[in-house]
Amino acid sequence: MKENFIEGRNAIIEAFRSDKTIDKLYVQEGLNDAPILKAVKEAKKQGSIVNFVSKEKLDLMSSTKKHQGLIAKTAEYSYAEVEDILKIAEEKGESPFIFILDGIEDPYNLGAIIRTANLCGAHGVVIPKNRAVGLTAAAVKASAGAINFTPVAKVTNISRTIDELKSKGLWFVCADSLGEPMYKQDLKGAIGLVMGNEAHGVSELVKRKCDFTASIPMYGDIDSLNVSVAAGVLAYEIVRQRRF
Repeated sequence: MKENFIEGRNAIIEAFRSDKTIDKLYVQEGLNDAPILKAVKEAKKQGSIVNFVSKEKLDLMSSTKKHQGLIAKTAEYSYAEVEDILKIAEEKGESPFIFILDGIEDPYNLGAIIRTANLCGAHGVVIPKNRAVGLTAAAVKASAGAINFTPVAKVTNISRTIDELKSKGLWFVCADSLGEPMYKQDLKGAIGLVMGNEAHGVSELVKRKCDFTASIPMYGDIDSLNVSVAAGVLAYEIVRQRRF
């Protein structure tokens, strides 16, 4: 991991606009004009940590001495290509097993899912470029080191990526509360497990691209699991069928 710093209002706002992953945003105390508020709003939307610090602290951090009350810290993790994930499966002599995440917004959920992907033997994770959390410091921490072993690919269009993977022999199961119970599904072979947004689930467009939907039986008083927990339950049913 290499740390980089971005200084200045316009540069930081443009970094957010271009979907660059910002780990921490340092904001000068007492400033609340429009560009500052916009940067803070974007940071919170992305799941970045926001620290309000003194001007003296920013002056010490700044290499340009023109920070304008804002410094952002980025962590440059190398995103993989989808082809890299397929190559790992090929090198292991295994049918590909890939997590497809459609709009996960919470960095702790993303990190937990990457951790689960590693432990259940999945070959990688695919996330969208837009409207989803990236590999922030919080996501990396929640992965408990799994990010160092499990490749994460960031793609522009999840639906198109599913189509491309289908052409390479994968089929896709979508997590959905109205789907067929997972224990009745055939989850062997080259497979992609599609998990959706914490609030809205898998988008209709992506769901239509999947071969079928699978649900987790529930017998309690509430109607849903946290997405990272649900991903683990479904993933280990795939493991059971693939390996036992």
